Amino acid sequence: MTGIELFLLAVGLSMDAFAVAITIGLTMAKVSIKKALIVGLYFGFFQAGMPIIGYTVARQFTAQIARYDHWVVFALLSVLGVKMIWGSFKKESCSDRTCPAIPCIDRKCPNGRQEADLKPEKMIPLALATSIDAMAVGVSFAFLQVYILPAVSLIGLITLIISMVGVKIGNIFGSRFKSKAEIAGGGILVLMGLWVLLAHLFGL
Repeated sequence: MTGIELFLLAVGLSMDAFAVAITIGLTMAKVSIKKALIVGLYFGFFQAGMPIIGYTVARQFTAQIARYDHWVVFALLSVLGVKMIWGSFKKESCSDRTCPAIPCIDRKCPNGRQEADLKPEKMIPLALATSIDAMAVGVSFAFLQVYILPAVSLIGLITLIISMVGVKIGNIFGSRFKSKAEIAGGGILVLMGLWVLLAHLFGL
């Protein structure tokens, strides 16, 4: 996998975190670099860590399914991409009207504006939820024989930066880019999976 391919994959993978970061920024009266960095560090750390788990497990089976590895990679990335695109069309609701409302997108709370809680007990579940898909990408890395440490470092760094940007965008523009980000991210993952398959089948 080339550097450009890895970069595009990292961008696509980070779009879930970007969408949630937009929602977090939406609840904030004012965004500071510190707050955006905290959000970025949580998402970046987990997005970098989960592929290592998938990679470590998959390495035990690469020899047995080496003949079909390109199909496995294609299936994993395509399923993740379609799942992300499908999720972008789900409508969110604010049934209990409590704040902060994640993934609820209503900034106006009954008792005044309350910012999203950035404490570990609130952020870790969010970071974990947005990074589960990255474990499957780690499985793909094992079959593609990608150098895992540089790869996850790039994924973590890109997710950190994009999440910080997401917090700011959510604070300024609201949620209008949220679903678009998920569609773009899902599209990138599907195309990457297709590219891996075609490259193997036709020697591209």
